[in-house]
Amino acid sequence: MAAGKNQSVGRMSPRQKMINLMYIVLTAMLALNVSSDVLNGFSQVADGLERSNRTISARNLGLYQQLQEFNKKNPEKGKVWLDKATEVRAKTDMLYSYIDSLKYEIVKVADGDKANVKNIVNRDNLDAASQVMLAPNTGKGRALRDAIDSYRNYIVTFLDDHDKRTNVATALSTATVKTKAGGEIGQKAWEETMFENMPTIAAVTLLSKLQNDVRYAEGEVLNQILTNVDMGDLRVNLVDAFVVPQSRIVMRGTKYSANIVLAAVDTTQRPVVYINGHRLGNDRGLYEVGAGAAGNYDYSGYIEVMGRDGSVTRRDFKSAYTVIDPLATISATMMNVLYAGINNPISIAVPGVPENSISATMTNGTLTKSGNGWVAHPTKVGAECEITVSAEMDGQRTNVGSTKFRVRKLPDPMPYIAFKDANGVPSRYKGGRPFPKATLLAASGVDAAIDDDILNIDYKVLSFEIVYFDSMGNAIPELSSGSNFSERQVAAIRRLQRGKRFYISRVKAVGPDGIQRDLSPIEVIIN
Repeated sequence: MAAGKNQSVGRMSPRQKMINLMYIVLTAMLALNVSSDVLNGFSQVADGLERSNRTISARNLGLYQQLQEFNKKNPEKGKVWLDKATEVRAKTDMLYSYIDSLKYEIVKVADGDKANVKNIVNRDNLDAASQVMLAPNTGKGRALRDAIDSYRNYIVTFLDDHDKRTNVATALSTATVKTKAGGEIGQKAWEETMFENMPTIAAVTLLSKLQNDVRYAEGEVLNQILTNVDMGDLRVNLVDAFVVPQSRIVMRGTKYSANIVLAAVDTTQRPVVYINGHRLGNDRGLYEVGAGAAGNYDYSGYIEVMGRDGSVTRRDFKSAYTVIDPLATISATMMNVLYAGINNPISIAVPGVPENSISATMTNGTLTKSGNGWVAHPTKVGAECEITVSAEMDGQRTNVGSTKFRVRKLPDPMPYIAFKDANGVPSRYKGGRPFPKATLLAASGVDAAIDDDILNIDYKVLSFEIVYFDSMGNAIPELSSGSNFSERQVAAIRRLQRGKRFYISRVKAVGPDGIQRDLSPIEVIIN
């Protein structure tokens, strides 16, 4: 903090302690950057995904049990297919459990040892996901990506149908995301797009969606294995209806699409599908409905197919989907306020939308794209500024959110004397402790900066004076017209004996905001 590395807490002035406390409070207020509505939306989506995961898991178990039953009736033919299905389920369960463990680790960082993934307390924590998944050397994002790549490459080998193979590969894709900034095209790793600056509840929700995709891929393979088995004896007994959605989470303004299919159906016989009492208008089992308002939606129906003997077989089905509002995450990189007169780094992300499809505007200042982030430059102190984000989705530009920030004046910097320690490392002396006279005389003068680990801004010193005391106890000031010690000041310092002290006061400095400031004095003790 501003008191420096070598100054003990016990020697901080009450004013400095108050400054430090202020920054602790401002840092804690970072949580205000993510609104409760967005967090509640993620919670609803996470609950919907958990229900969907249970449904798909039950469906996959049913498919596996069909293979077990076939193996009991005809082990000579069924064992090879049951072994393949058992291996697929083992690899799927292993990856599913690994993702579960990552969710717990993220929530544990956010909530502590009493973490409960189903009841997250610090849902808006922006550091937990990055710490677990993206930390240098220990981050597990790369390991998760490698695990998904290995599983995807393994699972698609079972799929003969090109479209199904493409759908599974797309659902489990970990490809890098192309970025475009300043006319240059770059790339961003999959794990960074998933977990960088992501609230805890959002990271857990994204991992639940990944589990959903893994179960979906498992189901496609089990269906394929059933198709490969000679189903002549089992076709009538084991035929069933399934809902295969193309997207399990739908953004408002887009469409929900799902294929209603009959497992092991004869491809020469098209089934008839009824949903909510109405027959589908196509023979492909494609169900599409507009996604209007956000919420959870249930639907049900049945499939009819004519057998070879002319009888009609009917199978009922039901499913659900979730419509979510467009979500945007806007956060100040430094803290939850913006400072006038300087460039404030801002990160803006919309889950599921590439960076080159995102645009943003700002009131009370300017907002420009810079590399992988944004830079906000507010103008008027004391007024709010609002950042509004829009994204291009399905060919249409949609307003996905906005956030307001307070605009503050930069705090006063601290004056210091720059020097190099015995190892040649640049250091800063901020008073209050003995300072070697030789080192002091080697210093050029007085500098000023904000260096409290939140802001790191240099100021230009315009003038200062030193005040020392003669043998009679008289205070003698010596003024400098710039940032360097004057000859008279150097001479006065050279005359001071060990244990004596002088004060650097009336320090005037100007920062990048152009405001001239009078800084606090510092006490120098000659050693």
